[in-house]
Amino acid sequence: MARSRLTPERESELYGAVLDLLREVGYDALTMDAVAARTHSSKATLYRQWGSKPELVARALRHNKPVDITEIDTGSLRGDIQEMVAHTDDCQMDKDAALMRGLAHAVHTNPELHRALRELLIEPEMNGLDEVLQRAVRRGEIDAGNPALKLVPHMLIGAFIARPLIEDQPVDKAFLSAYFDAVVLPSLGV
Repeated sequence: MARSRLTPERESELYGAVLDLLREVGYDALTMDAVAARTHSSKATLYRQWGSKPELVARALRHNKPVDITEIDTGSLRGDIQEMVAHTDDCQMDKDAALMRGLAHAVHTNPELHRALRELLIEPEMNGLDEVLQRAVRRGEIDAGNPALKLVPHMLIGAFIARPLIEDQPVDKAFLSAYFDAVVLPSLGV
């Protein structure tokens, strides 16, 4: 979809409004009418720019990502991970986790949302993480045959789901750092 008619500032404002509405009412109750009203734009403009509610939601979530992890290359896997954690914001991570929990049910009942999130959010993140891990393999830090390589995304998603359930605590920088050091890096032989 062509989005050239919106300034980056206006696009960012629209995405922020979409995320605010998602937090307030959830995915199912979010409507293009509500987004149009909140952003003082027309529904026709929203559909012309994004095509559908799932596409708009997925792009808003993608826009909210603070850093492209493929750009992080400190020369070591431990350094790359520390840099990724350093770029996280505890408050934003908590808000993002709440959004994702809220979207979890909608994903199972809305194939178009699931597809949009996979294409625009999940796959780019998984590809970025895979690039970071493959650089570590090329540097000789990780054995290319290590079966844990394919399970790193599962380990990370598990941490984000398990900590709030088990400890009733949000995932924050301190937890992520400790989790990488105690679970992820040892499983990779680092």
